[in-house]
Amino acid sequence: MPAVFLSHGGGPWPYVESMRAQFAHTEREFRLLPQRLPAKPRAILVISGHWEASEFTISTANQPPMEYDYSGFPAHTYHIQYPAPGSPALAIDVGKLLAAAGFEHREDPRRGFDHGTFVPLVLMYPQADVPIVMLSLKNTLDAAEHIRVGEALAPLREDGILIMGSGLTYHNMRGFGRRESTAVANEFEAYLDAAITATDPRRRDQMLIDWQSAPSARRAHPREDHLIPLMVVAGAAGNDVGRVMFVDHVMEVAMASYEFAGTALP
Repeated sequence: MPAVFLSHGGGPWPYVESMRAQFAHTEREFRLLPQRLPAKPRAILVISGHWEASEFTISTANQPPMEYDYSGFPAHTYHIQYPAPGSPALAIDVGKLLAAAGFEHREDPRRGFDHGTFVPLVLMYPQADVPIVMLSLKNTLDAAEHIRVGEALAPLREDGILIMGSGLTYHNMRGFGRRESTAVANEFEAYLDAAITATDPRRRDQMLIDWQSAPSARRAHPREDHLIPLMVVAGAAGNDVGRVMFVDHVMEVAMASYEFAGTALP
């Protein structure tokens, strides 16, 4: 399986008609994404920018609930259901891989699907028939550590597991919708593009570790919670060279999604 990083957009936008129009390109690409995969995933491991914990934490529920982790949206968006099953068996495998690599971790049997998880997946797999396990970020948000976690999880790809990071390449709440943010987002995205397309994985990883030195880095990410899922995905990529799947332009900023695949996909 490839490893992918998706810029998931704002809030529960597929359920808000005015926002769907803004994210039409993203919606189309998310719906087409399963066609890019070599097969239907046996399960999906999601690393979302909306879940942090003091230690890496794995969701273990058989039937995960929902997390309405947003505010100010229409009432119906607080009743969304995405009834995909969990996978306790995959959660065990994730824990074993983390432990073998020396990472302390915890389990959470109550964690549900946040919008960084259910927004891409409801478009990719609307039948909710692919098991989902979530892995938290560690709240230190250390880029190098999250790359190492991705390296530990890389064997899952050989077992039919899609590793999916969900965040945004630009996440400055004060900057959305401002014309001056366009250049900021473009400058930072250009740096990320150069990093993930680097043919030397050591250079890729170092550029990602050094992300704060990039042009407009802190203006694009005052806090890096939505960027760190990319580090896990890059770690899981191994020697695969990344590429840009697509870039959407919403609220005056670019939002890029990336793919690392062992074989060239359309």
